[in-house]
Parts: sequence; structure tokens; C-alpha cells
Amino acid sequence: MASLHLHLLSDSTGETLEMLAKAALAQFGDADVQRHFWPMVRSVQHLERIVTDLKANPGLVLYTLSNEATRDRLEEFCRKEALPHVAALDPVVEALEERLGQEAHGRPGGKNKMDEAYFKRVDAIQFTIAHDDGISWENWEQADMVLAGVSRTSKTPTSIYLANRGFKVANIPLVVESPPPDLLFKLKNPMVVGLTTAPTRLIQIRRNRLLSLNEKTETSYVDEENVNKEVAFARRMFADNGWPVIDVTRRSIEETAAAIIKLYQEREARRDDNRAPQAGTKPI
Repeated sequence: MASLHLHLLSDSTGETLEMLAKAALAQFGDADVQRHFWPMVRSVQHLERIVTDLKANPGLVLYTLSNEATRDRLEEFCRKEALPHVAALDPVVEALEERLGQEAHGRPGGKNKMDEAYFKRVDAIQFTIAHDDGISWENWEQADMVLAGVSRTSKTPTSIYLANRGFKVANIPLVVESPPPDLLFKLKNPMVVGLTTAPTRLIQIRRNRLLSLNEKTETSYVDEENVNKEVAFARRMFADNGWPVIDVTRRSIEETAAAIIKLYQEREARRDDNRAPQAGTKPI
């Protein structure tokens, strides 16, 4: 199998570039790719410290650099060293310029600059960490979303992923023997989303969890009848309250989060149009 050094250079946090590279590499299965990540490259001086590694580990160079001097120096170096290089966002920007009839602003890190959106994301992460697993439920009204589901339905990792997208998220485990606080059923601002999964898959995940903790695997936590009751209990609660439901059985965290964001955006659009949100209980 061919191996590749992939260099990612960005004048900001590089989040956009990383996501693009990850999506593209997913098309190549288990390709042997070693990634070199270079964020916040905003000067020729900084770039000069990087080209040594580029020369030592030649490969493909992907970049999002808006500063002309830095970009020109990188492209000059790549041509000299015969390194393939791609300005990752150029085709999209050029297409937009053509359709919009105006020139793009060449701001470094325009999508990720430390502006209001950046600080909103920091606040979202702090809020989400502080409201994990049912903690500080008194503040749920401040959340954008509340995720509810039985244990091991990916509530916490999904919440953290959404927080990184700027959403304040709280989550609560649903336990048959311990009903959630009444506030959960009275929330006005947050969108409550139910997460569910197939009982057989849930048992498998829970068994693996117990094994990783060196605990006994023959408990009610993984008992088939008990798990079926838990899942049914949660589904009844979702249906009774008209909360949207997402089945995470065969979804990655990213896919679950994308479905939640879509639901949230649709709800916000309905609110903007002064239309009442539609209740839905069918798992997505």
C-alpha cells in the first residue's frame, strides 16, 4: 500500500481544512496517510519554520492561506521542490465570486476568526460540560438543546460535538427507577431530542463498557428483559411529549449531530415564521 505525507496549512484554526481532508480520506479506506497539521500560519516567517518539515517529508500540501505573501512563498517553495499543492477552498470561492458578481474578502481565517461566533462556541462548550449527565438541571432553560436517552446512547459525545458547533447542550440519562425532574417537561426555549437505539446493540455496548472497567457483566444493566423495558420506557416518554427521536443504532456521532442540527434549524425557521412547531415521534 502506498503511503503519503499530507500537509495541512491554515491561517486560522484549520478546522475547516481538517474536516475537508477527513471527508476526502474517508473515500480511501485504510490508506496509509501521515498528517502534518500546521494551523495559524499568518506570516512568511512562520512559514519558513515549516518548509523544513515539508522538505524532509515530501507529500501533498493542502492549504487555506489568505495572506498573499505567505501564500506566494508556499507556492513558490512547492513548485521548486516539485510538491503537489492544492488551495483547498479556491474552486468554491471562485465559483461564488462568479455567481455573486463580487470579489471575496481575503481575510485570514475568515470563517474562524476570534469574533462573536468564536466566543459563542467557547460559552457553548463550557455550558455543555457543566450540564452533562443531568447536572445543574435548573439551568436547562438556557440551553439550545437537551438530549435525553437511556444510558450509553451517545448523549455525552454528541453533546460535546454539538457544543463545538456553537450549541449549548444539556443531556440527561433516563432511568426507569428515577424519573427526570419535572422541568424537563416544561421547557420553552430548548429543543428536547430523544436518543434511542436497538436493545441488542445497547446490550453489546454496555457489556463492552463493563469489561473495560473490569466489572461483572451479568447484571441488570445488561439483562435483555431489563434493557427492553428501559428502551420502551424512554420511547413512551418521547411519544407522550411529542419530542423528535433519533435512532443512533447505526449512526456515527457526526451523523447524529447533523440530524439534530437539521431538526433545530427547522424548528427555528418555523419560529421565525410564527408557526407552531410540529410534534414528531417517529425515529429518524
